[in-house]
Amino acid sequence: MGVRTLRNAPAAATVAARHLLRGSDHVGRVPQPWAAAPAYRSAVAALRAGDLTRARDEGRRAGLPGRLLTHLVDGELGVLGSPVGDAPSFRGTSPAGHETDHQTVLHLVTNALPETVAGYTVRTQGIAEAQRAAGHDVHVASRLGFPVVKGHLDAGPRADVRGVPYHRLLPVRLPLRADRALAADVEHSSRLVRELRPTVLHAHSNHVNARVGLALRERFGIPLVYEVRGLLEETWLSRTSDPAARERDFYRLTRSAETAVMSAADAVVTLSGPLRDHIVARGVPAERVFVVPNGVDDAWFGHEPLPHTGLTVGIGGTLNDYEGVPVLVDAIALLRSQRYDVRLVVVGDGPARASLEKQVADRGLADLATFTGRLPRDGVIEAYRGLDVFCLPRLDLPVTRLVPPLKPIEAMALGIPVVASDLPPLREVVGRGRGLLTRPGDPADLAAALRTLADGDVRRELGAAARTWVAETRTWAAAAATYEHVYATTRGETP
Repeated sequence: MGVRTLRNAPAAATVAARHLLRGSDHVGRVPQPWAAAPAYRSAVAALRAGDLTRARDEGRRAGLPGRLLTHLVDGELGVLGSPVGDAPSFRGTSPAGHETDHQTVLHLVTNALPETVAGYTVRTQGIAEAQRAAGHDVHVASRLGFPVVKGHLDAGPRADVRGVPYHRLLPVRLPLRADRALAADVEHSSRLVRELRPTVLHAHSNHVNARVGLALRERFGIPLVYEVRGLLEETWLSRTSDPAARERDFYRLTRSAETAVMSAADAVVTLSGPLRDHIVARGVPAERVFVVPNGVDDAWFGHEPLPHTGLTVGIGGTLNDYEGVPVLVDAIALLRSQRYDVRLVVVGDGPARASLEKQVADRGLADLATFTGRLPRDGVIEAYRGLDVFCLPRLDLPVTRLVPPLKPIEAMALGIPVVASDLPPLREVVGRGRGLLTRPGDPADLAAALRTLADGDVRRELGAAARTWVAETRTWAAAAATYEHVYATTRGETP
């Protein structure tokens, strides 16, 4: 028990257990009578609430029905509770046999293109392309089992996306428990390190990737940069209404794990000033925390808008509840009631899509709204070209007050003005004459901003300022230059 062959379709109970650990509703997929057993259902309820210890104990009481769940929770607790290495002790060194004017960079990520298209994977690709263009040897390794564990059963050990090599760690058998999978990830990553001989390890959220990087640093003496792209515990918190959620095992242990790996890394990179301040407030030395904001490549510049009539308002990205898209739907319904010719385009997909489509129908907007689903980069560019305004009506939550999205940068590169919620990381992007800020969760305030942008001259002025700002400050080439500085600090150099 505890392993399965990756090349085969997963068993239903295994898939259910994996999804349970991520909070999904898959109880009905567990074979009967397991799902009906009171002790088992109690264990599942505890797991969804983030009470990992109680879930484990309840699972043990459930006997056979709870064995797999308990097995997996033990593994999760094994990772979250495992110690992290000490703070950097060899800054100023570099692996023997390497010249420090040429970097071989190994990025450690959770998921990747081409199978997963999201801000996370687009950022990875943009960084890697820009670093390769700067003359460095850059590779990306995804987490053990990806993308097979996401249903891509025929994936091979390597993929190339626009010249960037992606390495897949695909063992014949994958441990189900998170702690054993982490150990296996380290072993497979070690083989890749011996082959590529990187000069720097660059791990990206979340803490599991950083733990792999720390283990590799310990084995090979290679500096580790940890890039905090988000906060797993705060994202989890945004999905629950439980007033005691901050006291649950999952939140407390994940926060502790993230803080530990930040403190242990040679340098920490993050995406915004507010997120940097938050990391420093956790005790990470300020001189080791750097901001590398989201960016775009040249493909986003030089496009002209598509001709159309009326005001077309859009939003893009992964459709999570915290994006606040229902606020935008209500604002458009309000504008329609005031006889404004306004349409909605939703580019992307995600958990909130079904409820959004229902809301659009309930508001009588079905004929005025388009849901494109996920699109490749060229498709996103084409869809955005048809927009007059890009909206980002994020709700006011701990995670949205810290983490900036990538999509508005892309829209701004196309010369599209942005209307966004007035939250700290969005002020960094939209402020200073590049767009408009509105009160989070306020459809009337959002509608008022859209009425302002019904004026074509105002849109063109803001859009031109946005495009200029992105071209000057928010490109992946600029990010690559900053990373060179960050990598130099891990060797004790002063660039």
